[in-house]
Amino acid sequence: MSLHDVPTTPPPERRGLRRGVFLLPSLFTVANLFCGWACVVYAMRGEFHTAAPFIGFAVVLDMLDGRIARMTGSSSAFGVEFDSMADLISFGMAPAALTFQWGLQPLGRLGWAVGFLYLAAAAVRLARFNIQHVTDKRYFVGMPSPSAAGVPAATIFFVGDGLTERGPALLALVMLVVPALLMVSTFRFRSMKTMNLSSPVNSKVLIVVAAAIALFTTSPDVVLLVLAYGYLVSPIIEWAASRGSRKPSPATAQALADVSEVPPDATASQREL
Repeated sequence: MSLHDVPTTPPPERRGLRRGVFLLPSLFTVANLFCGWACVVYAMRGEFHTAAPFIGFAVVLDMLDGRIARMTGSSSAFGVEFDSMADLISFGMAPAALTFQWGLQPLGRLGWAVGFLYLAAAAVRLARFNIQHVTDKRYFVGMPSPSAAGVPAATIFFVGDGLTERGPALLALVMLVVPALLMVSTFRFRSMKTMNLSSPVNSKVLIVVAAAIALFTTSPDVVLLVLAYGYLVSPIIEWAASRGSRKPSPATAQALADVSEVPPDATASQREL
Protein backbone atom coordinates (compact mmCIF):
# COMPACT_ATOMS: atom_id res chain seq x y z
CA MET A 1 0.00 0.00 0.00
CA SER A 2 1.43 3.33 -1.00
CA LEU A 3 1.31 6.44 1.09
CA HIS A 4 -1.28 7.86 -1.27
CA ASP A 5 -3.68 5.01 -0.42
CA VAL A 6 -3.64 5.71 3.31
CA PRO A 7 -6.90 7.47 4.26
CA THR A 8 -6.32 10.85 5.78
CA THR A 9 -8.67 12.64 8.14
CA PRO A 10 -8.56 16.35 8.76
CA PRO A 11 -7.35 17.43 12.19
CA PRO A 12 -9.99 18.21 14.81
CA GLU A 13 -9.33 21.94 14.46
CA ARG A 14 -10.14 21.87 10.75
CA ARG A 15 -13.27 19.78 11.32
CA GLY A 16 -14.47 22.25 13.94
CA LEU A 17 -13.80 25.18 11.65
CA ARG A 18 -15.74 23.55 8.82
CA ARG A 19 -18.72 22.89 11.10
CA GLY A 20 -18.59 26.53 12.20
CA VAL A 21 -18.64 27.72 8.59
CA PHE A 22 -21.75 25.63 7.85
CA LEU A 23 -23.41 26.82 11.07
CA LEU A 24 -22.80 30.53 10.45
CA PRO A 25 -25.59 31.14 7.87
CA SER A 26 -28.09 29.31 10.10
CA LEU A 27 -27.19 31.61 13.00
CA PHE A 28 -28.19 34.60 10.87
CA THR A 29 -31.41 32.77 9.98
CA VAL A 30 -32.16 32.26 13.68
CA ALA A 31 -31.61 35.99 14.25
CA ASN A 32 -33.96 36.68 11.32
CA LEU A 33 -36.59 34.44 12.92
CA PHE A 34 -36.18 36.23 16.25
CA CYS A 35 -36.80 39.60 14.59
CA GLY A 36 -40.07 38.33 13.15
CA TRP A 37 -41.18 37.08 16.55
CA ALA A 38 -40.14 40.33 18.25
CA CYS A 39 -42.17 42.29 15.70
CA VAL A 40 -45.29 40.27 16.53
CA VAL A 41 -44.77 40.68 20.29
CA TYR A 42 -44.32 44.46 20.13
CA ALA A 43 -47.26 44.75 17.70
CA MET A 44 -49.54 42.96 20.19
CA ARG A 45 -48.41 45.46 22.83
CA GLY A 46 -49.34 48.34 20.54
CA GLU A 47 -45.73 49.56 20.29
CA PHE A 48 -45.81 49.95 16.52
CA HIS A 49 -42.86 52.32 16.20
CA THR A 50 -40.72 49.69 17.93
CA ALA A 51 -42.20 46.68 16.12
CA ALA A 52 -41.79 47.94 12.53
CA PRO A 53 -37.96 48.24 12.51
CA PHE A 54 -37.62 44.55 13.40
CA ILE A 55 -38.83 43.72 9.90
CA GLY A 56 -36.06 45.93 8.53
CA PHE A 57 -33.52 44.12 10.70
CA ALA A 58 -34.86 40.80 9.40
CA VAL A 59 -34.40 41.98 5.80
CA VAL A 60 -30.73 42.77 6.47
CA LEU A 61 -30.16 39.44 8.20
CA ASP A 62 -31.86 37.57 5.36
CA MET A 63 -29.53 39.22 2.86
CA LEU A 64 -26.49 38.38 4.98
CA ASP A 65 -27.24 34.69 5.52
CA GLY A 66 -27.65 34.05 1.81
CA ARG A 67 -24.54 36.00 0.84
CA ILE A 68 -22.43 34.34 3.54
CA ALA A 69 -23.63 30.89 2.46
CA ARG A 70 -22.63 31.64 -1.15
CA MET A 71 -19.27 33.16 -0.21
CA THR A 72 -18.28 30.26 2.07
CA GLY A 73 -19.79 27.52 -0.08
CA SER A 74 -21.83 26.34 2.89
CA SER A 75 -25.24 26.19 1.20
CA SER A 76 -27.29 23.11 2.07
CA ALA A 77 -30.80 21.77 1.59
CA PHE A 78 -31.44 22.19 5.31
CA GLY A 79 -30.32 25.82 5.16
CA VAL A 80 -32.63 26.56 2.24
CA GLU A 81 -35.68 25.07 3.97
CA PHE A 82 -34.84 26.68 7.31
CA ASP A 83 -34.44 30.06 5.64
CA SER A 84 -37.83 29.73 3.93
CA MET A 85 -39.58 28.90 7.20
CA ALA A 86 -37.94 31.87 8.92
CA ASP A 87 -38.92 34.12 6.02
CA LEU A 88 -42.54 33.01 6.30
CA ILE A 89 -42.56 34.23 9.90
CA SER A 90 -40.57 37.44 9.41
CA PHE A 91 -41.98 38.49 6.04
CA GLY A 92 -45.39 36.79 6.12
CA MET A 93 -46.79 36.47 9.63
CA ALA A 94 -45.06 39.49 11.17
CA PRO A 95 -46.17 42.10 8.58
CA ALA A 96 -49.71 40.71 8.56
CA ALA A 97 -49.99 40.77 12.37
CA LEU A 98 -48.35 44.21 12.58
CA THR A 99 -50.67 45.74 9.98
CA PHE A 100 -53.75 44.15 11.54
CA GLN A 101 -52.92 45.49 14.99
CA TRP A 102 -51.99 48.90 13.55
CA GLY A 103 -54.74 49.65 11.07
CA LEU A 104 -56.99 46.75 10.06
CA GLN A 105 -58.92 46.20 13.29
CA PRO A 106 -61.57 48.85 12.45
CA LEU A 107 -62.52 46.72 9.44
CA GLY A 108 -63.50 43.75 11.60
CA ARG A 109 -63.53 40.40 9.81
CA LEU A 110 -62.45 42.01 6.56
CA GLY A 111 -59.28 43.17 8.32
CA TRP A 112 -58.16 39.78 9.53
CA ALA A 113 -59.18 38.22 6.20
CA VAL A 114 -56.87 40.63 4.36
CA GLY A 115 -54.09 39.82 6.83
CA PHE A 116 -54.53 36.13 6.06
CA LEU A 117 -54.49 36.90 2.34
CA TYR A 118 -51.09 38.54 2.72
CA LEU A 119 -49.78 35.59 4.74
CA ALA A 120 -51.00 33.11 2.11
CA ALA A 121 -49.43 35.16 -0.69
CA ALA A 122 -46.10 35.19 1.13
CA ALA A 123 -46.25 31.40 1.57
CA VAL A 124 -47.04 30.89 -2.13
CA ARG A 125 -44.25 33.28 -3.12
CA LEU A 126 -41.66 31.44 -1.03
CA ALA A 127 -42.80 28.00 -2.23
CA ARG A 128 -42.68 29.11 -5.86
CA PHE A 129 -39.23 30.61 -5.37
CA ASN A 130 -37.89 27.32 -3.97
CA ILE A 131 -39.01 25.21 -6.93
CA GLN A 132 -38.60 27.58 -9.88
CA HIS A 133 -35.64 27.34 -12.25
CA VAL A 134 -34.08 30.77 -12.56
CA THR A 135 -33.00 31.64 -16.11
CA ASP A 136 -32.17 35.31 -15.56
CA LYS A 137 -30.54 36.00 -12.19
CA ARG A 138 -30.89 39.74 -12.70
CA TYR A 139 -34.61 39.58 -11.90
CA PHE A 140 -37.09 38.05 -9.48
CA VAL A 141 -40.41 36.78 -10.83
CA GLY A 142 -42.86 38.44 -8.48
CA MET A 143 -42.02 40.82 -5.67
CA PRO A 144 -39.63 39.27 -3.14
CA SER A 145 -41.24 38.71 0.25
CA PRO A 146 -38.67 40.82 2.19
CA SER A 147 -39.34 43.80 -0.09
CA ALA A 148 -43.11 43.26 0.16
CA ALA A 149 -42.86 43.20 3.97
CA GLY A 150 -40.88 46.42 3.82
CA VAL A 151 -43.87 48.34 2.43
CA PRO A 152 -46.15 48.02 5.50
CA ALA A 153 -43.15 48.18 7.85
CA ALA A 154 -41.86 51.44 6.36
CA THR A 155 -45.36 52.93 6.28
CA ILE A 156 -46.09 52.09 9.90
CA PHE A 157 -42.66 53.31 10.99
CA PHE A 158 -43.37 56.61 9.20
CA VAL A 159 -46.92 57.10 10.51
CA GLY A 160 -46.47 55.64 14.00
CA ASP A 161 -49.86 55.85 15.71
CA GLY A 162 -52.45 53.20 14.99
CA LEU A 163 -55.60 53.80 12.95
CA THR A 164 -58.98 53.86 14.67
CA GLU A 165 -61.38 54.92 11.90
CA ARG A 166 -62.71 52.90 8.98
CA GLY A 167 -61.69 55.37 6.25
CA PRO A 168 -57.95 55.36 6.96
CA ALA A 169 -58.17 51.62 7.63
CA LEU A 170 -59.22 51.09 4.01
CA LEU A 171 -55.92 52.70 2.96
CA ALA A 172 -54.10 50.22 5.21
CA LEU A 173 -56.00 47.46 3.46
CA VAL A 174 -54.74 48.66 0.06
CA MET A 175 -51.22 48.98 1.47
CA LEU A 176 -51.28 45.27 2.35
CA VAL A 177 -53.21 43.91 -0.63
CA VAL A 178 -50.99 45.49 -3.32
CA PRO A 179 -47.72 43.87 -2.13
CA ALA A 180 -49.59 40.58 -1.62
CA LEU A 181 -50.76 40.55 -5.24
CA LEU A 182 -47.33 41.59 -6.51
CA MET A 183 -45.70 38.68 -4.67
CA VAL A 184 -47.74 36.14 -6.66
CA SER A 185 -47.62 38.13 -9.90
CA THR A 186 -45.26 37.64 -12.85
CA PHE A 187 -43.85 41.17 -12.72
CA ARG A 188 -40.07 41.18 -12.85
CA PHE A 189 -38.26 42.92 -10.00
CA ARG A 190 -34.59 43.77 -10.19
CA SER A 191 -32.37 41.53 -8.05
CA MET A 192 -29.55 42.91 -5.92
CA LYS A 193 -27.77 39.54 -5.80
CA THR A 194 -25.92 40.26 -9.05
CA MET A 195 -24.12 43.26 -7.59
CA ASN A 196 -20.37 42.77 -7.88
CA LEU A 197 -18.85 44.08 -4.66
CA SER A 198 -15.33 43.29 -5.84
CA SER A 199 -15.47 45.64 -8.83
CA PRO A 200 -13.65 48.99 -8.64
CA VAL A 201 -15.77 51.79 -7.21
CA ASN A 202 -15.39 55.30 -8.55
CA SER A 203 -15.68 58.49 -6.54
CA LYS A 204 -19.21 59.26 -7.75
CA VAL A 205 -20.55 56.04 -6.25
CA LEU A 206 -18.88 56.84 -2.93
CA ILE A 207 -20.46 60.30 -2.91
CA VAL A 208 -23.89 58.80 -3.57
CA VAL A 209 -23.41 56.28 -0.74
CA ALA A 210 -22.26 59.05 1.62
CA ALA A 211 -25.30 61.17 0.72
CA ALA A 212 -27.60 58.18 1.30
CA ILE A 213 -26.07 57.59 4.74
CA ALA A 214 -26.47 61.28 5.59
CA LEU A 215 -30.12 61.26 4.54
CA PHE A 216 -30.78 58.06 6.47
CA THR A 217 -29.21 59.54 9.58
CA THR A 218 -31.30 62.70 9.25
CA SER A 219 -34.69 61.18 8.34
CA PRO A 220 -34.62 57.37 8.45
CA ASP A 221 -38.42 57.08 8.29
CA VAL A 222 -38.61 59.12 5.08
CA VAL A 223 -35.69 57.29 3.43
CA LEU A 224 -37.13 53.85 4.23
CA LEU A 225 -40.54 54.91 2.94
CA VAL A 226 -39.07 56.14 -0.36
CA LEU A 227 -36.99 52.96 -0.78
CA ALA A 228 -39.95 50.66 -0.04
CA TYR A 229 -42.39 52.33 -2.41
CA GLY A 230 -39.69 53.03 -4.99
CA TYR A 231 -38.97 49.30 -5.28
CA LEU A 232 -42.72 48.61 -5.32
CA VAL A 233 -43.18 50.68 -8.51
CA SER A 234 -39.76 49.86 -9.99
CA PRO A 235 -41.11 47.37 -12.61
CA ILE A 236 -43.43 50.06 -13.98
CA ILE A 237 -40.63 52.63 -14.08
CA GLU A 238 -38.24 50.20 -15.77
CA TRP A 239 -40.90 49.19 -18.30
CA ALA A 240 -41.66 52.83 -19.12
CA ALA A 241 -37.96 53.64 -19.46
CA SER A 242 -37.39 50.69 -21.79
CA ARG A 243 -40.37 51.73 -23.92
CA GLY A 244 -39.06 55.28 -24.20
CA SER A 245 -35.54 54.24 -25.16
CA ARG A 246 -36.54 51.43 -27.52
CA LYS A 247 -35.15 51.94 -31.03
CA PRO A 248 -37.23 51.05 -34.11
CA SER A 249 -36.32 47.89 -35.96
CA PRO A 250 -34.24 48.21 -39.18
CA ALA A 251 -37.31 47.49 -41.34
CA THR A 252 -39.33 50.17 -39.52
CA ALA A 253 -36.47 52.65 -39.78
CA GLN A 254 -36.19 52.02 -43.55
CA ALA A 255 -39.95 52.46 -44.02
CA LEU A 256 -39.83 55.74 -42.12
CA ALA A 257 -36.91 56.87 -44.27
CA ASP A 258 -38.77 56.01 -47.49
CA VAL A 259 -41.81 57.95 -46.32
CA SER A 260 -39.67 60.96 -45.43
CA GLU A 261 -38.26 61.03 -48.97
CA VAL A 262 -41.71 61.73 -50.46
CA PRO A 263 -42.07 65.49 -50.96
CA PRO A 264 -44.82 67.11 -48.87
CA ASP A 265 -46.65 68.41 -51.98
CA ALA A 266 -46.87 64.99 -53.64
CA THR A 267 -50.23 63.64 -54.73
CA ALA A 268 -52.02 60.86 -52.93
CA SER A 269 -51.08 58.32 -55.60
CA GLN A 270 -47.40 59.26 -55.27
CA ARG A 271 -47.58 58.86 -51.48
CA GLU A 272 -49.06 55.39 -51.82
CA LEU A 273 -46.12 54.41 -54.00
